[in-house]
Order: sequence, then C-alpha cells, then structure tokens
Amino acid sequence: MGYVHGGRIVAQALKRHGTTHLFTLCGGHIQAIYDGCLDEQIRVVDVRHEQTAGHAADGYARVTGRPGVCAVTAGPGVTDVVTAVANAQRAGVPMIVIGGAGPKLLTDMGSLQDMDHVNLMRPITKWSVQVPETRRIAEYIDAAFRVAQQGVPGPVFLEMPLDLLMNVHDDADLPATAPFAEPPRPGGDFRSIERAAALLRGAQRPCFLIGSQIRWSPMFDAVARAAEAFEVPFFLNGMARTALKANHPQLFSRSRKFALAQADVVFVFGTPFDFRVDYGRSPTWASDVKIVQVDLEGAELGRNRRVEIGIHGDSGLVLDQLLSELSSKKAPEWLSAVRAEETKRRAKMEAEIDSNDSPPNPLRVCAELGKRLKPNDIVVGDGGDFVATAAYVLKLEWPQLWMDPGPLGTLGVGPGYAMAAKLARPDANVVLVYGDGSFGLHGLEFEAMVRQNIPVIAVIGNDAGWTQIRRGQVDIYGAERAVATALEYTRYEKVVEACGGFGAYVEKVEDLGPALDAAFAAGKPACVNVKIAKSDFRKGAISV
Repeated sequence: MGYVHGGRIVAQALKRHGTTHLFTLCGGHIQAIYDGCLDEQIRVVDVRHEQTAGHAADGYARVTGRPGVCAVTAGPGVTDVVTAVANAQRAGVPMIVIGGAGPKLLTDMGSLQDMDHVNLMRPITKWSVQVPETRRIAEYIDAAFRVAQQGVPGPVFLEMPLDLLMNVHDDADLPATAPFAEPPRPGGDFRSIERAAALLRGAQRPCFLIGSQIRWSPMFDAVARAAEAFEVPFFLNGMARTALKANHPQLFSRSRKFALAQADVVFVFGTPFDFRVDYGRSPTWASDVKIVQVDLEGAELGRNRRVEIGIHGDSGLVLDQLLSELSSKKAPEWLSAVRAEETKRRAKMEAEIDSNDSPPNPLRVCAELGKRLKPNDIVVGDGGDFVATAAYVLKLEWPQLWMDPGPLGTLGVGPGYAMAAKLARPDANVVLVYGDGSFGLHGLEFEAMVRQNIPVIAVIGNDAGWTQIRRGQVDIYGAERAVATALEYTRYEKVVEACGGFGAYVEKVEDLGPALDAAFAAGKPACVNVKIAKSDFRKGAISV
C-alpha cells in the first residue's frame, strides 16, 4: 500500500493479532493510533479515566482469552493506568499497554508530560520497553503479544514516542516474526505425572483445588473430564469458577475449609498458596496433608509451604496427562462427608434467601439476580461483602463467566471489565455486581457507556458503608471511633439516570424483582440501587 504513519502501523499490527477494540482516554501523544484504528476497523472505545481503560483491556482478555489492548497518553495518562496494570499482573491476565511519550529528540528537555515511563512500569509488567523506531513497531507488538501470553500471562508496556507515531514507513515491510495460532503451553514432566497418579490412587480423602490459570489453557474442558473420572471434591477459584456445571455432584464451594482440614492429598492447580487459602498452612490445612502443586511459574512451586510433588506445567494439559495415567478414582465415604458439610452450610443460607423482610438481605438480592441470568451471561464483581455473597449464591457455568479483581483486591474494576465484556460478547447480558463504596471510584463511566451504546446492568448492594472494613473497625475500636468507613444511603442510580441510563431504587423486597426485570429490558446502561439489610453472612471475608 505504500508509506503510512506509525499510528497506522500500530493498528495494522494489532489487527494481525485479532484485536477488535482499543480502550483509551484521549491524548495528543497517541492520536495517530486512533487514526490508524479507523482505517483498520478497530473500534476505539473511550473512557473517563485511564485506570478504566486498563481494566477494560484486562476484562477483554478474560472474556476472549486473548490479550486486551489499551492506549494512554504520556505522563499522567501512564501513571493513571498503573493500578490496572498491577491488578492484571497479580491476577495473571495478558494485556498490552501502549503509552505515549514526547518526541525522542526532546527527551529530558522538559517537554509536555515527559517522564521515565519505562522504569515506572517495569516492576508491574512482564516486559517494559520503548519502541526505538517506526520501522520496528510491528516487530515490538508481535513480541509484546508473545511475552504477554507465554508462561504465566501478564501485562506488557510499550512506550511509543510522538515522533515515532507521526513518522512514516512502508507498511509492506512486515517483520520476520508473526502471531502464534496458539501460545505454547508446557505439559508436566512424565515422571512427576506418574508419581502424582500414584499419590491419587492411594489417597483416602483427596480433593482438587483449581485456580485461574485454567482460563488460559487450551484444555479448559479437562476440569470437567477430571471431575467425571475422579469422584472426589472439586473446588474452583477465580476464573476457574465456571469450569464445572453448577449442579455437578463433585463441585463444592461452601465446604472448602472442612475439606482442606481433613484431606490427606490435595491437588492444587494454577493458584498460589496466598492469603485466600491461608498460605497452605494449618489449621486450615491438615498438618499431614500431601500436596501436588501444578503451576505455569516454576518458581511458584513450593512457595509458602512444602509440597510433595511440584509440576511445572499448564493446568489443563497436566489434568489431561493425569487422566491418561489414572482413568478413575472413587472415594464415596469422603465425598459423602464433604457433601453433608456443604448441605449443612447451604441450609444456613436458605432462610435468608427465602426471607421476605425489607430491606432485602444480600442473599435474597443475589438469588433474585441469579433467576434472571441466561446461559451466556457474564457477572462482574466489584466490591467487598456484597460481591462475596454473590460469589457464593450465583450458580454459573461455562460459557457464563465470573470476573473479579483477583488477589490484588482492586476496587473500581467493574465499569472497565463490564464495558469490555459487553463489547466482546454482545449477545450476553453483562451484570456488574457492585458495592456502594466501589461505585464511587468510577461511576461516571456510565456516561461513556450511554454515549457509546454499551448496555451494562449494575446492581448495587447499598448498606451505607465500607462494611467489610467497618465491621472489624467497630469490633476493635468501637462504633464511636469508627471513622472513614460510614457512607449514606446515596441515590447512586440518579447518577446513571443523569448520564442517560436507566435507574431504579429498591427498599422493599416486593419491588426487587420488577426493578431487575426493568433493568434487563432497558436496552441501555442500567443501575438497580438496592438498600440492603446489614448481614454477618460474610463476616471477615475478602472478595478476590
């Protein structure tokens, strides 16, 4: 086609990798990229804060399985996206962040928004680098996608100076590199697989804990096949939540502590021994339990606790290898014991789910929401107690998705995740389950949703406080010294209405169902703001 500017080359390279959307907040340093995206039919989606652009790139990756891409301008544009990048790194999500910069010839001369972006981003990315020349843009984008997806996925930062994007180069000059049809994934060492199979074969009380890394496996379905072959308890965490049918007889959620405290062998796939599982230590874990740990990061094996077998590999591939080595395993008495504990704990929830009290309790709100979810829908969690309640109550299964921040626990992810999810899967209802505290971080993104016709449904559990923090604060210091954690029963739905969306406020349980139905039918961004009863159901919990 001839010579084109650097922004067009960026767009061409992104399109080669299947990118359909670029998330951004406008900036003069990166406007050439927008121009290129228009020519290459990549939709430019603009938001009201760069952090949301980063979260949207993260969310796009979680829905599609491919890296999401955002572009932010120099200086404060890059610093604003830092939190989103850190969240993606901790959660192991692949994304590409393109950061603008002043012209190279003015580096360190005090040009507008001039700063050292590359070193700023280095600790929270897999690779942070400045693209040196216009002619090498496509090469660096190829490398960025490769690095973002290899091993444990994660974010990559590419700095592109203004003159590099404005200069021209022959767009027929493609790099020697090219996109992978599928990113490479390692299988487990066969000797370790044999040992793991032997350990499972002899176990009396085994269970499986499957984490988020399964989302990036080419054998996501291996979890379902393993649960059919191994009639033992399975617990799913993070992005693995939908890998089994909601009514699968081997799937458990409320009895994990009971199982871990009594299990003799636990298989841990693609999730770290961090605070969510008490670092793999007693009393949560049985003192004599044997651990088989599988992870894409070899350095993660054995961190925080001793493991009997460490397998460096992809969760799905290793599960498939394990199935080839051991075709079945039954532990009926153990399964029955865990099921009894699960049933007992769920029974405690039922009274609140069935309650007709007003204001409605969180369990009832989440149960009503669950009745309205369809097989392809996506739920985004952005909050503390209310989101943790939803995680227990909502019964989701693939192709449904559950998306929450992950172990960094970042509040404010919701609008970006939800926008990206709706754009990546237009036929899905995307429901943003919100805490009232979280809404305040990026609530004005509903203006961007309305303006760009991105119909997301928000459900706010409004208990007038940062309750997850306030509960402990009151216990330790007393109510009279509980500062910075109290909110009002604010009419947040009015913000969405002012932006052109649909809003409903609910105080009575009989109004809950009709309000949800109206939001689902609105065909535009919607917010159902529900005043909820304060509950101790999730006392001390952290939603991750």
